[in-house]
Amino acid sequence: MHPRPSRRPLARETARFPLRDAPRLAVLALLGALALAPGLAWGQPAPPPAAAPAKPAAAGQDAKPAEAKPAEAKPAEAKPAEAKPAPPKPEMSEQLKAVRTKLDGIKAELDRSEKALARPELTAVDLATIRDGVGPITDDIRTLVGRLDAPLEAARERLTQLGPKPKDAEESPEVAQERVERDAAAARIDETQRLARSLLVQGDQLIDRVSNRRRESFTKDLFARSQPLVGPSLWARVAADIPRDTRSLQSALSDILLLFSRNGTLWNLLFLGLAFGISVALYFGRRNIAPRFGRRDVTEVAPTRRQTLLGAWRVLLLGTVPAVVGSYAVYYALDATDLLPSRLLPVAGAILAGLAFIAFVEALCDGLLSPEKPVWRPAPVSDAAASRVTRLSVGIATVITVVKSVEALNSGISAALPISIATRGIGALAMVLILAIGLHRFADKAEEEEDCFGPYVPTKTTTGIGGPARLIGWAAVGVIGIAAVVGYVSFATFLIDQLVWSASVLVLLYLLVQSVDAFIGGSLADDTRFATALQANTGLRKRSLNQIAVLSTGAARVLLILVAALLVLAPWGLDSTDIFSSIRSAFFGFKVGDVTISLSTIAIGVGILILGGIVTRAVQRWLEQTYLPATDLDAGLRNSISTVSGYCGFLLALALAFSYLGLSLEKLTIVAGALSVGIGFGLQSIVNNFVSGLLLLWERPIRVGDQVVIGDSEGIVKRISVRSTEIQTFDRSAVIVPNSNLISGIVKNRVRGDRTGRVTITVGVLRNQDPVRAAELIVDCAKAHPDVLKDPAPRVVFRKIGDPFLEFELVVMIVDVTLGLKVQTDLNFAVFKTLSEAGFIPPLGPGSSIVTVQGLDGMQDALGEIAGRFGFPPAAPGEDEAEPMRSARNRRSAGA
Repeated sequence: MHPRPSRRPLARETARFPLRDAPRLAVLALLGALALAPGLAWGQPAPPPAAAPAKPAAAGQDAKPAEAKPAEAKPAEAKPAEAKPAPPKPEMSEQLKAVRTKLDGIKAELDRSEKALARPELTAVDLATIRDGVGPITDDIRTLVGRLDAPLEAARERLTQLGPKPKDAEESPEVAQERVERDAAAARIDETQRLARSLLVQGDQLIDRVSNRRRESFTKDLFARSQPLVGPSLWARVAADIPRDTRSLQSALSDILLLFSRNGTLWNLLFLGLAFGISVALYFGRRNIAPRFGRRDVTEVAPTRRQTLLGAWRVLLLGTVPAVVGSYAVYYALDATDLLPSRLLPVAGAILAGLAFIAFVEALCDGLLSPEKPVWRPAPVSDAAASRVTRLSVGIATVITVVKSVEALNSGISAALPISIATRGIGALAMVLILAIGLHRFADKAEEEEDCFGPYVPTKTTTGIGGPARLIGWAAVGVIGIAAVVGYVSFATFLIDQLVWSASVLVLLYLLVQSVDAFIGGSLADDTRFATALQANTGLRKRSLNQIAVLSTGAARVLLILVAALLVLAPWGLDSTDIFSSIRSAFFGFKVGDVTISLSTIAIGVGILILGGIVTRAVQRWLEQTYLPATDLDAGLRNSISTVSGYCGFLLALALAFSYLGLSLEKLTIVAGALSVGIGFGLQSIVNNFVSGLLLLWERPIRVGDQVVIGDSEGIVKRISVRSTEIQTFDRSAVIVPNSNLISGIVKNRVRGDRTGRVTITVGVLRNQDPVRAAELIVDCAKAHPDVLKDPAPRVVFRKIGDPFLEFELVVMIVDVTLGLKVQTDLNFAVFKTLSEAGFIPPLGPGSSIVTVQGLDGMQDALGEIAGRFGFPPAAPGEDEAEPMRSARNRRSAGA
């Protein structure tokens, strides 16, 4: 069979299979279809008499009694049975055949991958190829398994509708035939799904084996020990191999000259010269012209955070992109003109990539540390630390470039293994030496920098590398140096590469995080044009924008940290496919024993509950504001209907969420039974408080911030939990009240409906004054207060006609009940001042008061007679009888 016509149909079924395997898969699929076609009918009805031998024996046996019936009854009974289930079943059978054919091809591919994995000489590239081939296959199997769930459930449901087979009575032949067909269809679908699940397990096991093999290979290569640098045998072999490597280098130079003489045409030389010219111009522009376009003005005194970060990104891009383009131009020209041997082309690539890496490090240090322009420095380091870090980073990048170039040259000329080991070891030691010198220069020099004597007092100036980072650096120096000396050169080189790689990723992560905070969070949180336009167009409040800013910056930070973690861990043998598959398994379901936990199912269940709550609140609000006010029901009944509808909606949303999670009523009954046993052993109070807390949180008769009175305690509600409520009194004491007391007890909420309150003061006016004028003056004082509401207006109640005072009571409504004492004090001051100035309240001396004594008429007459004997005239009506006595007392005092 020619393989090419079979490739396109199979590619449509398995889009992720490699094209080179399509002919074999097509042949296997065709053979599997021919072998399995007789028994793959998906719910197919009994065939016509001509096709009767192709049916299973059971179906044929069930059909015999139907044939034994009279001829006139057979068509009438057979036509309904054939007409009802027949139309959809051939289509389902073809689908099942296609699935089985595809599973056969998948099984052949998995067997071939498993056989290839059994070879012991596989490299990392071979393992990655096997992994890339098996991964899409497992995804296809998961899709097939999910696609078979609905047909299998439908087939079982149809079989369930037939009911159990009767034991005593004999069922009709039509029902028996339908039962056999339904049972066979469900069995075939279940068998196909079980086969798919088996292949899925096989694919997952293959992926695990590939990952284990890759980790083992990585560990073996990483900790492979060579000859130590301190041993004389290594250097003896190096000395013996130098002449051969020298001849190899001369041969490589001869090849270069030969290629130049052969391919050095005018056009090739012009093209190579143009590439070198462009590269030199780009590097020159990067060093001299690009900093001017960074727009970091030295005269700027205090640039904003955004301006500083924008300047850092401009310097980084203008310093890196030209260098990368220039290096790539030269490499492309060398590759296109064929003026360099292919084995030496990686050497040129290593040198050009090293130059671009040095340019990147310089631009990164200049943008982030800005040694020459401190005001444009995003990183919080001192000037001396910025210069030291810049020199250290550029030195490390230079050493790495030289070492990598020499390693590429050794590989290009096929240098001896001892020379390669010595080169990598010497490069590791040079790296260790530079890193140690740099860390030593970051040591604290407080004794040299401070003029004062005495113990060292640390300052707040950042030195550039903190204690933990410096400690990690010294640990890396020690590990790399020891590994290179004792012979673990590969491990030492790997640590150097990862140290540089991790440092670069972390520095870029810091710059990205700061940019996210400044541009995303700052644009939404600050009073910027974007935030103002967003508020005006969307109607969002400033607090909502602040919350969106916090959430967006937090999500961006998490994403950046995850990407940085993947980049840092990738060279350690951690594959991103493993991480993504683990995340997918955790999100779509993983097993703990016999229990399957799916984060996606939980999230959707919570979403259903939240959506149900929103819909319930919307319906409840419609009942309260639109429908129930239009009825003749009283307020109490309307409130009951609204409350019951809220509870019913919440319970319905809870039931839908539980059903989606797979929690049936039976399981809930078991949980309720366990809770009832616990309640019987003394959890009544806890459950009572718990349910009361839920009622408080749902009904919200008491909210956080309300001013309540519970028994002898009055204060502000600070926190409501499911067990208790915290109330802070006015003397800053915290009162913890069980929620059951709030539900079953009497609670006075001063701000339940709104925060308005009432203040009353009592005023006494002399009896001989006009009460109407006094009431007007008191009301005017209340109207003049800014915290007193105009509607309802202040009013005065005439409480009592006393002797010698008339008693009034001023009643006002204030905007906030918490201002009651302040408003009462202000009104007392204002009323007293107004009535005193109007003469309604007589001025009294210190300690004096007006006392009215009844029943002293006889004593008054006697005092009058005594006064007459001393020559005082009797008092006129209305005159103060005490005046003669005061005059007599004054005369006696004068005579004395």
